[in-house]
Amino acid sequence: MRQAFEAWAQRDGHIVRRREDKPEEYLVYETQRRWLIWQAALAHGSKAVEAQQAEQVQKFAPAEAKAPVMLADEAAVRNRVLNEVLDAFSELDENAGVEGIVRVIQNLKKKSQAQSQTQNRQVAEQA
Repeated sequence: MRQAFEAWAQRDGHIVRRREDKPEEYLVYETQRRWLIWQAALAHGSKAVEAQQAEQVQKFAPAEAKAPVMLADEAAVRNRVLNEVLDAFSELDENAGVEGIVRVIQNLKKKSQAQSQTQNRQVAEQA
């Protein structure tokens, strides 16, 4: 890496002599500054390439290999809602048809709105 930098710096007209007391540093400040920039650019480029490769691997991974990330709170809420919906539909009469389904959905909406209003009141009281 240093050889590639020094070749580039010489072509660009920079002095690439190093300090005798600190051989890892260049004698001329501007060359040292460009060396640090060179290293930072390479480090940033390698991170970007690694991130891009990881993204490509994940993008083209089989669907069963991808595990959805779900927080515990989200999972609990989803399970609670799913159970409420299943309970509501289990009480539905088989002969109710579409009207029964619409009624169950409306009841679930009313219940959800009432719960959100209760939560809003509780938040307002705490504030």
